[in-house]
Amino acid sequence: MIKHSSEVSEERPSLKGTKGCTLRWLIAEKDGAEHYAMRLFELQPGGLIPVHIHEDSEHEIYIIEGTATFDNDENKITVKKGDVIFVKPGDKHSFTNTSEKPFKFICVIPII
Repeated sequence: MIKHSSEVSEERPSLKGTKGCTLRWLIAEKDGAEHYAMRLFELQPGGLIPVHIHEDSEHEIYIIEGTATFDNDENKITVKKGDVIFVKPGDKHSFTNTSEKPFKFICVIPII
């Protein structure tokens, strides 16, 4: 399967408190993926994905555009294009786009 990311419909994340954010399920179960899903997130300036936890799943994140603040509930760290983040199961995490440009990242999660 090969497709362009623009062919995938944008959705609004269901996490309460999220604002200025869209996501695209680039590769998911409906595409035949059995183990991992790949998602593309875009946070607009001022956008927020609030602090949350996934008890049973890790996340692998790759920043493809922009800068934002990553908060793991212990530190607030500026992340930028080219950075990678590993979020272990049970780790708190959030993103806030404090820049004037969109912030985009790929997030890979296990299909449970």
